[in-house]
Amino acid sequence: MARLTIPRQELMHSGHAGCPGCGAALAMRYLLKGLGSNILIALPACCWTVIGTPFPTSVLDVGILDTAFETTGAAMSGLRAAADALKIEGVTVVGWAGDGGTVDIGIQALSGMLERRTDGIYVMYDNEAYMNTGIQRSGATPEGAWTTTTPVGARSRGKSEPKKDIMGIVAAHYPAYAATLNVAFPEDFLKKVQKARDIPGPRFLHVLAPCPPGWKYPPEKTIALGRLATDANVFPLYEIEGGKYRITRKLGAAKPVAEYLKLQGRFVHMRPEEVAETQTQVDARWKRLVALEAL
Repeated sequence: MARLTIPRQELMHSGHAGCPGCGAALAMRYLLKGLGSNILIALPACCWTVIGTPFPTSVLDVGILDTAFETTGAAMSGLRAAADALKIEGVTVVGWAGDGGTVDIGIQALSGMLERRTDGIYVMYDNEAYMNTGIQRSGATPEGAWTTTTPVGARSRGKSEPKKDIMGIVAAHYPAYAATLNVAFPEDFLKKVQKARDIPGPRFLHVLAPCPPGWKYPPEKTIALGRLATDANVFPLYEIEGGKYRITRKLGAAKPVAEYLKLQGRFVHMRPEEVAETQTQVDARWKRLVALEAL
């Protein structure tokens, strides 16, 4: 990667409506620092329409197109076509959507954008549920997690299905660039954003954005929890370029997954055997990722 430069300019201002400790607010700030002001953002229904752009105000000094929940990828293609037709030079088209609006409601439009080879950066900030509407489960919610639609009780042990592998789905479209990012690792975050900015073609960034009310943890623990997610191999940091995988953070020995789970109220119900099964699944996914890097 190129040498990291951190712009001093702030394109996101104070006064947003995000919750204390909001990972999605940090993610937007880092993204704008990495991309600069010459961008157009397609912003669908999600937490961020409430956090930063309630009409007629905005905390962002960039162009925003508020769009429908399912249309982020299509709106990106439209913005790109308009910018090209108007001969607007150097503008970066960005899609900014949550996990529900990407892996579920917006996955068709995302697939179309990638298949059309739209020159733009799709960013999915992943707080692992539909947080804006009341913490309902999404396809990105981890197995075992409590949400308001996957309750814990006599008949339910939280979400019974595994988290959807959106990076695997994106990789099958042969993007120009794809990467995972984590707000707890800002240097890695900014390097990948700046790298994506300078690569033409369809690009995808999957950002882990911890959510205090949805994950049930104290807001001051956002960075510590984010670091644990990566250091326990629950959310590895890697990039895909030209079909080649490269892991950007490795530890000699990963932290136990139990350390990550125990900090979150959404997993407090898990039995020891369920935690052990989660560890087995995480180990298997990490082994597969290491094998992909070695290819």
